[in-house]
Amino acid sequence: MPDFMPNSMPNYGERLRRARMGLAVAMTPILMLFISFTAAYVIRRGFVSLDVSAAGYVQTWVPVRLPWILLLANTAILIASSITIDMARREVTREAALAPVQSIPGVSLGDERRFPWLALTTTLGFAFLGGQLFFWSKLSSSGFHLAGGTSSSFVYILTAMHGLHLAGGVLALLFANVASALHRPVETRRIVVDITSWYWHCMTALWIYILVLFSFAAS
Repeated sequence: MPDFMPNSMPNYGERLRRARMGLAVAMTPILMLFISFTAAYVIRRGFVSLDVSAAGYVQTWVPVRLPWILLLANTAILIASSITIDMARREVTREAALAPVQSIPGVSLGDERRFPWLALTTTLGFAFLGGQLFFWSKLSSSGFHLAGGTSSSFVYILTAMHGLHLAGGVLALLFANVASALHRPVETRRIVVDITSWYWHCMTALWIYILVLFSFAAS
């Protein structure tokens, strides 16, 4: 019986390691997708066509006038959310580390007030997605539409792909909030928050990469 009990207990450390490995595998095709669009973006930007009237080659790329103030504001929101979700990860990791001590009879660590980092991150995530919708409306009102040209199409596609993947992260955050509200086992919540936080950091870095790409194309 003593040999059975340790083997029957869930190995959360191993589960966390496998979950992180799964995230790395899942992120690979996402990164490859954006790398492919980047290559197409850069090649298309330098594409030239023959102009018979001018008796020479002309560049057909039309730079998109981006609302950089709005984009930078959205970036600040996303960076802030990356900080808050890391705070949530640290908090649940600490809670998991103290859980064995709290389970000892007669030992109490007191009632600690926990800041709702997950809820704040979720709110910031929705704020970023709302800012993206506003960005697309500003772009459209400026005369740059999805089917309006190659350059504007790339802007819409890249930002939409990022927004779609970020929305997946928001869904994971909602699941983490529900798990916390239902007082699921702390190690289970730790795995969910840990994987979601690393995914969120990847989305933040990917967004900064897209802005750098847009800045290069505008030059």
